[in-house]
Amino acid sequence: MPPRGWPGGDDSVREQLSALRSLLVLSMLLTRQQDEAGIVHLVANAVESIGQCRTERIMIDGRWAEVRLPQHEPSGPALSDLLPARSGTRFELTGVPWSWAYSMSTAGGPSSYLVVGADREPAGSDRFLLEVLAQQAGVALANTRLHARQREQNAREREQAERLQLINTALQRTIEIHDRLTQVALKGEGQEGIARAVYELTGRPAAIEDRFGNLRAWAGPGRPDQYPKDAPKDRESTLRRAVAAGGPITDGKRMFSLALLGGTPVGALVLHHLPGPVPEADRLAIEHATTVLTAELARLQTLAAAQTRLRSDLVIELIDGAEGSRAFNHAQALGYDLGRPHRVVLIEGRRDRQDMGIFAQAVRRAAANAKVGSLQAARLQDVVVLADQEAPWDRFREALAAELRGTDFRIGVGSRSSTPDGLPRSYRDAQLALRMQKAVSVREHVTVFDDLGVYQILATVQNSASMEHYVTEWLGSLLDYDAAHGSQLVVTLTEYLECGGSHSATATALSVHPSTVKYRLRRIREVSGYDLSLPDTRFNLQLAARAWRITRALGGS
Repeated sequence: MPPRGWPGGDDSVREQLSALRSLLVLSMLLTRQQDEAGIVHLVANAVESIGQCRTERIMIDGRWAEVRLPQHEPSGPALSDLLPARSGTRFELTGVPWSWAYSMSTAGGPSSYLVVGADREPAGSDRFLLEVLAQQAGVALANTRLHARQREQNAREREQAERLQLINTALQRTIEIHDRLTQVALKGEGQEGIARAVYELTGRPAAIEDRFGNLRAWAGPGRPDQYPKDAPKDRESTLRRAVAAGGPITDGKRMFSLALLGGTPVGALVLHHLPGPVPEADRLAIEHATTVLTAELARLQTLAAAQTRLRSDLVIELIDGAEGSRAFNHAQALGYDLGRPHRVVLIEGRRDRQDMGIFAQAVRRAAANAKVGSLQAARLQDVVVLADQEAPWDRFREALAAELRGTDFRIGVGSRSSTPDGLPRSYRDAQLALRMQKAVSVREHVTVFDDLGVYQILATVQNSASMEHYVTEWLGSLLDYDAAHGSQLVVTLTEYLECGGSHSATATALSVHPSTVKYRLRRIREVSGYDLSLPDTRFNLQLAARAWRITRALGGS
């Protein structure tokens, strides 16, 4: 039976059936559309084929869709305010005699309407077809939304799968980096092993530098014959940037990662020959390798500090005359041969207490450069070196002067001892050498006990009272005059005799004018009554003057 409102007659039925078949084909086309725009286009054109109707507007999900057909402005209530109705709702449009809003909404779906206009109300069959068209369009829209949601879901799943794959790859890479560098640390491969591991993990040449830019290790091709070292100013700038960054920085074709101990740079891992941005995995390898490098440098510092402390303790034990077996046990633990002859060397510097660490480091480097010895002890006022080589002491002085850059210092070299038991005596001899150096007011000089000559004899005289009596006998009148007048007759006489009777040399040594020297010598003759031209008198006066210096050096008056 035809739908209610359809006119009778076979021709009319055939026409309606044909329209239904066309509508069925249209429904198939609608369900094949991939987006709303295609559905809107098909629906808008299909309306034009039903009676004398035309598409005025189409609302999808509460918003007007773009319809490329002439449209009219609504004059009645807003479509969004109308209640959905299966059979549609009357909708007033300005200049449109008849207009109707057909619902394209599915159960529970958002508001969607097909607004149709005509010059007169269509026949019931046409309105039926319009309603069916709207329903089919609603199904097509729901189907499109479903497919869209499915596509979105599939895209999210693909994206999630890809993300999981990336995470898994990154995790595997992280494990590889961790395992490789952990093996370096566990096997104690040192800085060479760290550089080699970084090269293997990144495929780029890797270098390890100390704080000053000196090369400590290299791995990979293209190692330069002379490693490029930044100027000190540029180096400090790079260090500051790296500290501020808190991680690897790029410097030209290098990636620079800093190893810090207590916030102080102690080394750097450098990746060379960068063709472009460093991948995240390579950056991770560099950061992890820097952590291993920091631990390695901390270990080396701790080991060096322990070795320094043990060596310092051994030196103090030896010069204090500790029990021989204990000293030999400590030396054996350090792998040091005490069976060689040694000398005790004392180095004093005009340094504040807080600078003694720097002073001791300078002494250590100078001793290594001059090949003096490796055992050393830093004290509050001086540094003690146990010298196992008969080195040119002036070369040691020059090396130390280069390290200290003009800072005053004195070096006293003790006597040679074949056994550890003689080292306390060598220590006392080094102290005497320093005292004699101070007594003659020589600065930045080396005094060797073996070169003291008569001073050695005078210093070892057991009866100090007889030596003091000798000094008083020959220099007593001059010493009394100096004490009473604040003059320097004894000092002038001593320098004059040491300079072989040269007025100019004496003036230079005393930093005075030659006429001052002549005046003082005249006063010396007047006060003492000595004739300085007599050889015996000159000999006894010079011996007394040296004995006077010895008593001063040993703490006498």
